[in-house]
Amino acid sequence: MKQDSTRNTAYTVDCDDYVHVVKFNPFDSGDTCSLIAYGGNNYVVVGTCRFQEEDAEVEGMQYKTLRTFQHGIRVDAIAWSPETRLDALPPQIRFCTAASDRKLRLFTSDLQDKNEFKTFDGHSDYINDLVFAPKEGQEVASVSDDHTCRVWDLEGNEKAHFVLRSPGMSVCWHPEEAFKLMVAEKNGTIRFYDLITQQAILSLECEQTPLMSADWCLKNTLKIGAVAGNDWLIWDITRSRPVHVDRARLFRWSQVSENLFATIGYPGKTTTQLLVHHLGHPQPILAGTAAVGSGLTWHRTLPLCAVGGDHKIFFWVTEM
Repeated sequence: MKQDSTRNTAYTVDCDDYVHVVKFNPFDSGDTCSLIAYGGNNYVVVGTCRFQEEDAEVEGMQYKTLRTFQHGIRVDAIAWSPETRLDALPPQIRFCTAASDRKLRLFTSDLQDKNEFKTFDGHSDYINDLVFAPKEGQEVASVSDDHTCRVWDLEGNEKAHFVLRSPGMSVCWHPEEAFKLMVAEKNGTIRFYDLITQQAILSLECEQTPLMSADWCLKNTLKIGAVAGNDWLIWDITRSRPVHVDRARLFRWSQVSENLFATIGYPGKTTTQLLVHHLGHPQPILAGTAAVGSGLTWHRTLPLCAVGGDHKIFFWVTEM
């Protein structure tokens, strides 16, 4: 893997297709390498990454493809299951995708002979985000342009159904709040649902619209971040600042710090802007560009994030 000095990219991985979405596994898989999945027009690739920031014996970055899963249709979103283990015998890879045909697909593989997938059918419009239950991984939640949030079991049965007032853009499940679900809507409303009573218990409002993406801070359950219009917004330390000239697209908290987060803008004619922010600094601490970037994900244990693009994945390393 080569290290790039241009445009602040620390590393890149060449891919066979346009990368629509890229996702580090946020759970411990029992291996020293990090699992990463990326989705193209017809397939999902699962690979491992190891960085010199975590292993002195690695020069730059080591990337290895474990398996390519045929998908047959464009991948719009990927969620990892906490049941994914590389240290089991045999190993188990489990993830779920959302596709442009409005279906969810649950993939399970032992990286050898067993490669299964199940299709979950029910949404009537595009699915914008999905997430596994973070403790046991026995349920998947998804949100869609059809104004619903749905919770499924691993057989594809619908276990809960929340009617929204506008398209659902993001859904988050926090490991410390296993019975609550955070749902962000395009109209600027973020609601928390109690999964036992299946009732809304708290809501937050953006003054800006459209809300395109929201995230629940892993390190501090009281912090919620979002991008809406041109701004990022954070509740708890209620702040917002204009950052992206052409509308902000995605917001993701770092996995390692409650003060670190990244946002990306909409793809322009040639490039997309990535900004890494620290709540202790008035200006972004890192600005990078990617050729028409899509997807945004943070490494589980490093201050390192990745964005997909045209036949590449771009990686940026920042300071804590």
